[in-house]
Amino acid sequence: MSDPTLPTPDLTATAPAAIDWPALLRQGTGPTQAEFRRLVEQTTHYHGYSPALVWGNLQTRAYAEEVLRLVVDLHGIPRDIEAGAAERVARAQYFGVGGRTFHVLLGEQALRTGIGGPEVMRAQLEHLLEALALPGLALGIIPTRARLAVYPGDGFGIFDGARVEVEGYRGGETITGDRVQIFHRAFDRLHESAVYGDDARAIITTALHTA
Repeated sequence: MSDPTLPTPDLTATAPAAIDWPALLRQGTGPTQAEFRRLVEQTTHYHGYSPALVWGNLQTRAYAEEVLRLVVDLHGIPRDIEAGAAERVARAQYFGVGGRTFHVLLGEQALRTGIGGPEVMRAQLEHLLEALALPGLALGIIPTRARLAVYPGDGFGIFDGARVEVEGYRGGETITGDRVQIFHRAFDRLHESAVYGDDARAIITTALHTA
């Protein structure tokens, strides 16, 4: 495994004010994704874990639209899928800008979850292969059969060490204060099971050939 060297987050940083994600979601995916993009823009060092879906900053437009269509259908919110997808894929503009770093762990399942059918998935996986060369990005894949040092949980993102965002059926949740530490520990232990570089490329390529 290649162990990327990225700056250690500042655990003493002050987290931005929490956002009422459920209330925002009721307005539609456009306002929700626009606010999340602004959060990414304000962040210098990001650590994230996504067990079953491709991480938002690395989603293709077609994949993002399919994911948000499922969100709209589940929550019964305004059907502004195109606006939401445009804001989501706009997060990619921050790679390599302003010294930002992104250390992201994907479960191998994220490469195989059937979002939008084979055509959408093949394009998404090809995009991931290209993304391995993005500046400031360390992308690790946790193999399905890897021995884990912590039990699997929900996906989460840690923003500058001081704020965690967790997403699920219940909607988004912002976590700050002492509770953030458990997510740092979880990330560190998940990271022990991840592979990078050529090993990650090989897993993504295998998933592409069977999509």
